[in-house]
Amino acid sequence: MNRLLLLLTMTCGVVLTVGLWIPFKALVAQELLELAWAESQARQTETRPWPWADTWPVARLSLPELGQSMIVLEGAHGESLAFGPGQVLGNAAGPGPVVIAGHRDTHFSSLRHLQSGSELKLQTRSGRWYSYRVDNVRVVDSRHERIDTGQLDDDTLLLVTCYPFDSLNNRGPLRYVVEARAGQPPVASIDHEPVQIDTVAGL
Repeated sequence: MNRLLLLLTMTCGVVLTVGLWIPFKALVAQELLELAWAESQARQTETRPWPWADTWPVARLSLPELGQSMIVLEGAHGESLAFGPGQVLGNAAGPGPVVIAGHRDTHFSSLRHLQSGSELKLQTRSGRWYSYRVDNVRVVDSRHERIDTGQLDDDTLLLVTCYPFDSLNNRGPLRYVVEARAGQPPVASIDHEPVQIDTVAGL
């Protein structure tokens, strides 16, 4: 009986530690990213948050109605997404659409509270803020539908995460997509390579 109790205690401890590790790492990383973002803006150059980092801050995303602000990283591979949302496509300074992906259980867990008309803001390294309004919120099944970013308007901002938010399966096919439009359209248009949203797995 004592052995069983000890085993259960140890198992619960491991599960709790692993379960808390990702949110804790994401929280600590944001502090380091804040410093790197401040330096990026001061020097107007790419600044890695730690010497061995394979990514760097490219923008700040603000969700004013939710009182949330976070640093956006370059790229959306597994390692960078552990520390913050990643820019999959585009440039916050424009022109062209911007696609940002993030984990549903950390930085993008609050996307569920956004609705049509919600305000989003994106700050560039120059310090300029771009305003967006949520136009559409939907769930995409990547087994049957792909979002062709080549068809997006230049003033589009897409926020993408996995769905449902409370699922234990981090490799599911569903994506929660928030589509927003800029308050003012970009000055010019640029060509970009389409990105298949269904390749961003494990969000």
